[in-house]
Amino acid sequence: MQRVSTTVQNSSITIETGRPCPTDLVLLERKGLGHPDTLADHLAEELSRTYSRYTLDRFGAVLHHNFDKLALLGGSCEVRYGAGRMTAPVKVLLNGRAAYACGGKDIPVRELAEQAVLAFFQERLPEVAGHLDLVFNITSNPSPGAVVTDGGGTDRSRWFAPRSVDDLRERRVLLANDTSLGTGWAPMAPFEAFSHALVNHLSGISEFTRANPWCGSDVKLMGHFDGARAEAILCVPQKSDHVPDRTAYLANTKEVMAECTRFAEQHLPGVDITFLLNARDVPEKDELYLTYTGSSIESGDEGVVGRGNRVNGLITPLRPMNLEGASGKNPVYHVGKLYNLAATRLAQRLYEETGSYAEVHLVSATGQRLDQPWKVLVRLAAGTPEIAKVQAQVALALGSFPELTDELVHRGVRLS
Repeated sequence: MQRVSTTVQNSSITIETGRPCPTDLVLLERKGLGHPDTLADHLAEELSRTYSRYTLDRFGAVLHHNFDKLALLGGSCEVRYGAGRMTAPVKVLLNGRAAYACGGKDIPVRELAEQAVLAFFQERLPEVAGHLDLVFNITSNPSPGAVVTDGGGTDRSRWFAPRSVDDLRERRVLLANDTSLGTGWAPMAPFEAFSHALVNHLSGISEFTRANPWCGSDVKLMGHFDGARAEAILCVPQKSDHVPDRTAYLANTKEVMAECTRFAEQHLPGVDITFLLNARDVPEKDELYLTYTGSSIESGDEGVVGRGNRVNGLITPLRPMNLEGASGKNPVYHVGKLYNLAATRLAQRLYEETGSYAEVHLVSATGQRLDQPWKVLVRLAAGTPEIAKVQAQVALALGSFPELTDELVHRGVRLS
């Protein structure tokens, strides 16, 4: 293994080459589109996009905001064969901060958030859309650092109360808002890519879910692969309106198992794989994963931003990870969002460049230039890559933040 260290534009860059490839042992989890944590992530990101687009349209800039502390508190539901109803609403804790005005012009933050929440649930879980209790806690309080003196307000005191867009320092230079890090690696192992795709297939809009409206979206997969044999524990709910009795529920579970086997034969050929479905079911007691809405958010479960899938869509404890919740963060300067996305994409490009495993870590220092991380660590399995090409790819990634912002705001990059 070799190590090259250099400094480029005030960033300390370390490139390790010839690093052994990760073990072929895989342990992973993926939470589907209806899982409460995924719902929280995606809703927080939708709030950020809604606010960003509004302020861009009205003021020509994305104003300061963050909705990454959003949480969902499960309601209560009565489920019967062939029927169901909500008996208590799902609470949406709209936590965060945002500018409520710019240059004397008000921004309808509450109305924007309420509309975004309702539209999100009408699309994702329509049965829940009429049973929401929104708890609004979005402030415009500045972060620590606004020291009161006789000399007038500081820049930080105007962070969420700009006199005009000229008060936004990022219009002059992009600075990291936090000391944090981004992590990325590539490529996915075949079993990782398969697990990601299977959960999407069962929890999203697919030929299978269109043909089987009883299939709920709160799908979760826990998977293990030891290099020879794969195992997956799946939770797949059924929607009670479409399940008239226990016999129908059990028949549907066989449909899911058959679809998993078919999907594996197509996407993971030659691999010995076994599935365990809804392990907690006790059919003879009618204790089944039967839901009214297709998600456990209907009945007591909670969802919190950052507790679900990482930016690449997986939870992989044997791979490098960090604890940042990327969803809902400001797309202009928040390193917890931008560095994770940039590191993941840079790792993919380095894998394509070298033909072998690549791993990237970007570490910021708060208040320093966003495009000049405090530390950049690149780890490559390739023994003799062209260092100049690796450095060029790093430089390209560090110069891409304005384009990433535009992509996040206008094209809706899915972060989990």
